[in-house]
Parts: sequence; structure tokens; C-alpha cells
Amino acid sequence: MANQIGVDPELLAYVREFSLREDDVLRALRTHTGELPGGQSLQVMAEEGQLLALLVSLLGATRVLEVGTFTGYSTLCMARALPPHGRLVTCDISARWPEIGAEYWHRAGVADRIEVRIGAAVETLDKMLDEGTHSSFDLVFIDADKANYPQYYEFAVQLVRPGGLVVVDNTLFFGRVVDPTAGDPDTAGVRRVNAMIRDDQRVDVCLLPMADGITLARRRAG
Repeated sequence: MANQIGVDPELLAYVREFSLREDDVLRALRTHTGELPGGQSLQVMAEEGQLLALLVSLLGATRVLEVGTFTGYSTLCMARALPPHGRLVTCDISARWPEIGAEYWHRAGVADRIEVRIGAAVETLDKMLDEGTHSSFDLVFIDADKANYPQYYEFAVQLVRPGGLVVVDNTLFFGRVVDPTAGDPDTAGVRRVNAMIRDDQRVDVCLLPMADGITLARRRAG
């Protein structure tokens, strides 16, 4: 039985040649983001954006929640996979980065599907529950500050509908999760959420060794 293979630049180029369907608007946003400080490391890979769009389509999703917008590449990928009446709520601590993405959302013709909520995500998600949005989202994508991942995940399981999907990014966190010398709050947050999801009987789970680690947690019925 084969183990996971390493993906070097040549093999990644092959994957993109035969799988990636990134159009001009997405490519322009990815290029713009890559030129920003930290942009290369903070934005999702193009392949991950395409995977998110596919998941939205497979679920027949009409309501998506995103925790962590940055410049909105993943936002754009998912919004385009929604039907015209679909809605994507994306949360970020600052308006600075989503404002960059807004130009591209408009160019893609999906800005009217996207609602940006600015503020501490824990407070935003708690307010959503107070507003009665339990079990109302088809998919929740978490890609924000890692120290708070455990809290974001717990909110997500309450906000996603039975049969819906919680997607957690960076769950291998550059390999730090297995580095015994890594004790920073972000690494600790990722380790803790990984353990929470593993032990959570409310969900079915699969951690994909793709990109920086992508965990899929499907909320069970009941």
C-alpha cells in the first residue's frame, strides 16, 4: 500500500495543468494577495479554493459561513458556487483585507451574495446564535487565528445543519502539530481542535493531508 507522496513544484504544476480551473478574476485576486505582506502564506491554495467550491456545490448549499476572510479568495470561490439566491456570511477582525477582495467579488458578479461582518469572530458567532441561527448553515469554513480554533469549531457545529459540513483549514499547521518544541498558542489551538474533532461523536471526520491540512467534519443527524 502506498503512503502519501511529496508534492514538489513540478508535480504541483502537473496537478494544476490537469485539474485547476482558475479563471482570470480568481487568478488576479490570488496574484494581488501574493504581493501583500504575508500574502503567500495566509491565502488558501488555488486547489483548496476549488475544493471548497466543489463541496458547496455537492451539498447544494444556499447558506455558507466563513470564519476568517483575509482578501476573500476562498470567499469568492464559495460564493460563485452558490445559486443566485445563496448567501455567504464571512467574518474578519478588520475591514482592511476584505475591502481588497470586494473589488474582485464585484467583478465576478457575486458581491450581492456576500455579507461581511467585522469584529472579533467569537463575538460575531455568539451573536449569530443569539439571533437564532442554530443549524442554519450548510457549510462552515474556519480559517482564522489558530489559538481560537477550539471556540470557532464549537460554534460551527452548533451553526451548521445536520448533514452539513464544517471545514477546518491548517490542521497540520506547517508540521508544528508533531513538533515537540512548538508550544506557541496557535500550535496549541490547532492540536486541541484536532483532538476535539477526533473525539466528537456529533460528526464524521476526515483529515486530508492536502495543502496545510484540511479537516472535513460532517455533522451527524440527531
